Amino acid sequence: MLKIFHRAFARAGLKVRHSQGFNPHPKISLPLPRPVGVESDDELLCVQVSGDMSESQIKEKLSEQLPEGCELLSVDFADTAKSIQPCSVAYVVPVKPEYINDKLRARIEHLLASESLIVKRPKDTKNLKFEIRISNFKTLDVRPFLKSLELDNGDIVVECKVTSSGSIRIEEILKLLEIEAETLAAPIKRTKVHWQAA
Repeated sequence: MLKIFHRAFARAGLKVRHSQGFNPHPKISLPLPRPVGVESDDELLCVQVSGDMSESQIKEKLSEQLPEGCELLSVDFADTAKSIQPCSVAYVVPVKPEYINDKLRARIEHLLASESLIVKRPKDTKNLKFEIRISNFKTLDVRPFLKSLELDNGDIVVECKVTSSGSIRIEEILKLLEIEAETLAAPIKRTKVHWQAA
């Protein structure tokens, strides 16, 4: 995604600012990258540009250079003194009709009724001198991050809370629901992200 916008900004004649130092890099980022294999209808790109063009001018120039299927919905100037953080994320998980059954409904009800949902995640071992196999996983209670979960016309609709301490991952929700790849009728889609200035 970033490569697409790097090229689009260059073709549109919009100058992206770079960091200072020995290894300058463009000031462009996706604050909440998509999980692998997940489509999205709601992405936020943060970029610093030079010049005095208006929001509408930037939107017009950039939109002309984006490939089909990538639509720029809006351009807004932000206060660079504040960071923008996600606070919730919504997903739609399309499920094949033959897997919509009482067993799946029971799993959903069980997750919602649970006081805790424990998952295992790999530890970050990049700064360790030695990787010890027996301790390279950590356990985490992700129940506080699950805001809502329901079946709606053959889709599992889920909303996750995002905080400075973390969130629940969509792949963890699928595992807790015992949903395999062959269960899906179409790719998972991230439909909405709510943001807040921090």
